[in-house]
Amino acid sequence: MSGQVTEPEQRAGGGRRLVRAWHGFRAALWRDLFVMVREVPRVLAQTVVQPFFMLLVMGHVLIQIGYVREDYAAILLPGILALTTFLGALQNTALGLVFDFSVTRELEDRLLLPAPLYTVALAKMAFGALRGVLSGVVIVPIGFLVLDLWWTPGQMLAALPLVVLGACCGAAAGLWLGTAVESRNIAVWFAIAVTPLTFTGAIQFPWPMLSDTLWFQMLCALNPLTYLSESLRAVTVPAAPHIPLPIGLTVLVFSVVVAGALGIRGFRARALG
Repeated sequence: MSGQVTEPEQRAGGGRRLVRAWHGFRAALWRDLFVMVREVPRVLAQTVVQPFFMLLVMGHVLIQIGYVREDYAAILLPGILALTTFLGALQNTALGLVFDFSVTRELEDRLLLPAPLYTVALAKMAFGALRGVLSGVVIVPIGFLVLDLWWTPGQMLAALPLVVLGACCGAAAGLWLGTAVESRNIAVWFAIAVTPLTFTGAIQFPWPMLSDTLWFQMLCALNPLTYLSESLRAVTVPAAPHIPLPIGLTVLVFSVVVAGALGIRGFRARALG
């Protein structure tokens, strides 16, 4: 019958949709990257200052005065890297969305792209993840200098994909937060979210060593940042107690999928609302 769509035509239509989605994603991401090049110092100042002082005080000063053991620096650096990467991606994604939706209205232009809405949401998530990776890459040499520590090339190569995955997890959480919270309340909710994430993310301590404080260990287990910190310790300080790497990777991937799906749904609701 002439009204029926053949299988080759269906495949061709699906291919065109994928091409439009890719072009929309690339256009939205490229615009953000172009703006970021001019704002790199501000971006780094937002995400690196706090981790730098945590490294200085907790990893250098406390060791110098004998308050913690000398090997504590090796435990701390993976946690600080996880914190910088995750929160850098979360902060830039969430606050960027709020700013675009309520102040500049730039997203209204991007929503006119001949591409599905989810491509714009994915572009914002990818941009936030890139900022998180940038922050993490910058904090590592700072940590080496402050802590007088060094990782082998093999350890650095093993940590890099974990940094990328952690940045994607933070960006997905930022997409969810940035679309779920009203613009006027974002500062309050951001402060409420960041503080618990920071102190229950196993940044300053290995998670298995909390076995004598079971209630706090279970609380930390609910935080995806814990699994990023522990996964980075697994590849940089394998002799230290840590959550097995396969478990950490599984939880991080699951968190990206769930938070990303919720964030895309929230983005669609805000865009069409």
